[in-house]
Amino acid sequence: MIDIEKANETAVSRMMEARPILKTVAVARDVIPGMRENLLLHAGPPITWERASGPMRGAIVGALIFEGKATDWASAEKLVTSGQIDLEPCHEHSAVGPMAGVTSASMKVYVIENVTHGNKTYSNLNEGYGKVLRYGAYSEEVLTKLHWMNDTLGTILTEALAMSEDGIDIRALLAESLHMGDEGHNRNKAGSILFTAKLAPLIAKTSASDADKAEVLQFLGDNALSVLNPVMAACKAMADAGHGVEGSTVMTVMARNGTDLGIRVSGLGDRWFTGPVGQPDGLYFSGFTADDASGDIGDSTITETAGIGAFAMATAPAIVTFISGTPEMAVDTTMRMYEITVGEHKAFTIPVLGFRGTPVGVDIRKVVELGIRPQINTGIAHKDAGVGQVGAGLVLPPANVFEDALIAYAEKYLS
Repeated sequence: MIDIEKANETAVSRMMEARPILKTVAVARDVIPGMRENLLLHAGPPITWERASGPMRGAIVGALIFEGKATDWASAEKLVTSGQIDLEPCHEHSAVGPMAGVTSASMKVYVIENVTHGNKTYSNLNEGYGKVLRYGAYSEEVLTKLHWMNDTLGTILTEALAMSEDGIDIRALLAESLHMGDEGHNRNKAGSILFTAKLAPLIAKTSASDADKAEVLQFLGDNALSVLNPVMAACKAMADAGHGVEGSTVMTVMARNGTDLGIRVSGLGDRWFTGPVGQPDGLYFSGFTADDASGDIGDSTITETAGIGAFAMATAPAIVTFISGTPEMAVDTTMRMYEITVGEHKAFTIPVLGFRGTPVGVDIRKVVELGIRPQINTGIAHKDAGVGQVGAGLVLPPANVFEDALIAYAEKYLS
């Protein structure tokens, strides 16, 4: 007889005990398991070109041009539809990526090691705001920035991190940033400042030119999302530590590709349970409305999966100025998430709630029983490739993914 409560406690304990350390920056093909020249990784569950959203298609085109495999949309589309290029989820390769999440073989990636359990995870480098690949933009300026990130930023970060005795403890950084007004998903201002401050002395010691060092520090310091990608990889390392626990009903993956949202459950192996993505409800940049929005997209919901993001909104009341709502709503959201989770995080605490731990470990049974779905904070991409971000807001996953997963659980363990 399966002891579900014990299995869930084991899964969540492993998630909380995980200590993700940023070790280095390396070329994707050299470190990501199963990465190969004709493979593009993407956010969310599996997707085909035919079903892909505008931002996802734009990011695929941009990555193939970046790799020198295509010159324009038509040649990129031909490569993918002819089967010469494979598309696979980041999550199936121990990786994550924000928004479209497209990662190609020669791109530099962060390498995170969970030193408690030994698993490693990966994420690409953050481009900042504006027209960027992750939102489906692939103009010359986007590609020029990507090459600079690979050749200059990535090279300097690799050398800088090599001089760090123990790497950068992302769990500790997150714990501190939550006390400074971040929630770890859409608001990372404090975390990005802390990240830059930890890297700055190391960057100063690298062999790069003063001009390049200054440019890198300026880029990191000006980008309020600098830390998001290593945070996502750290959350992936924590969630993966809780995956594969026999009998557990804890969700260990939640991800979107702009068309479908998919989840994975600790006790159900690597099977995806998918449903249609929602349309975010939030605030739009000047000149844009909900009619311009793509469906929800990105692997960044790994933050909610690990117990931060929308689950920690009570730590970041100012986020409502970006996603809509009120400070009271931010606290109410966190309180509601306690009802569908297994535990309270030992490392991530909320000052306004008396330093109570953030809700962690979504139990699919509770989601179905109570009808409370995990809240998601998200950026909003334009539905067309190349336009970029048009707003930010809140969205919920489709209910069927939890219902389908619970049925599969019952078939496996209770029949």
